[in-house]
Amino acid sequence: MADSNQLHQIVERAVAQVLDHHLPKLQAELVERVLAELPAAAAAPAEASAGSQGQAGLGQSNMVQAVARIHAGTTQKEILRALLDAGSAYGSRLALFVVKAGTANGWQGRGLGEDDSVKDFPLDMTSGPAAHSYQNRIVTPANIAEMDPRFVKQFGGPENEQIMVLPLVLKDKVAALLYADGGGDGVLDGPSLEVLVMTTSAWLEVASLRKQAQRDVSDAGPSMERPPVAPTSPPVQAGSSFSDPFAAHTPKHIAPVAAPEPEPAAEVVEVAAHAASAGAAASAPATAADPFAGMSAEDADTHRKAQRFARLLVDEIKLYNQAKVAEGRRNKDLYDRLKEDIEKSRSTFQKRYGSTAAAGGDYFQKEVVRSLAEDDTSVMGASFRK
Repeated sequence: MADSNQLHQIVERAVAQVLDHHLPKLQAELVERVLAELPAAAAAPAEASAGSQGQAGLGQSNMVQAVARIHAGTTQKEILRALLDAGSAYGSRLALFVVKAGTANGWQGRGLGEDDSVKDFPLDMTSGPAAHSYQNRIVTPANIAEMDPRFVKQFGGPENEQIMVLPLVLKDKVAALLYADGGGDGVLDGPSLEVLVMTTSAWLEVASLRKQAQRDVSDAGPSMERPPVAPTSPPVQAGSSFSDPFAAHTPKHIAPVAAPEPEPAAEVVEVAAHAASAGAAASAPATAADPFAGMSAEDADTHRKAQRFARLLVDEIKLYNQAKVAEGRRNKDLYDRLKEDIEKSRSTFQKRYGSTAAAGGDYFQKEVVRSLAEDDTSVMGASFRK
């Protein structure tokens, strides 16, 4: 036992001496190796992050370009074609069906052969994803087996069998349905398509607001200077050669009416304008005096038109900047966020009514406070001139 203990002590001393001699060297070598590996380890995540950010930036750039193509349209045909063209980057096969009187008929498509290959195709609206999307006004993903069998027989289906139907909503009604699938290459980006459809809906309403404003300006006569407005399609009149992309899809079994049905987007503005006028009248006391009672009929008419024009301009700002309006009210810097739009519209209003009898009414400023700020000027921010 004594020999064993002695041997153990000798080995411990020998190992300790070796470690004492080599440990600083081993420690230094270990640190050098770790430091040598760190740049490579840090570079890999950095490169991966840069690649990810590059792809995200590319995706954002593509979406901005897609939205810009839709906004470049000034007529319903141009806007809807831009939707299909832009949507082709996010869905291999697209088909737009116009909905009227509860029936859906094909208008144009992409990736299904010729652009007009789906024209006048009657889509079954009694069941399946089309019916669900129409009835609930929501994006409806589904399997191709649930789609209208006649559509599948004529146009086939995607290899992965996944499809979706997206509603284009105008005035709380579904005016069209967009069918999308990935075809043979599997390209189907639902969220991006949903953004494009929502953008198209909003832009159709904006275009109609501008058209309505242009009509209001025309009512005042040629002597008044007209504000610059985006070119829009002419109003639909009986006997007109204007081609409404929705008009050609009225179901054949429905009896014709004396007047053509309004364009969906224009209908939104007309109803909204009537509702606004009715709401304003209803909110005022029945015995309230006419604020323009002491004026001549001509001056009173000018004041009323100025009020209406101001309302249309501010409604357009609200419609196209809903997120900014919400954020501006919350952070009390609404004017800073919308300064460019507000001042551009103010200039338009001034060119139209700045030298008329309504100039002293300050109707545009009042409408900005009433509609954008909800009568609370504090949310406009310190830079807003009261």
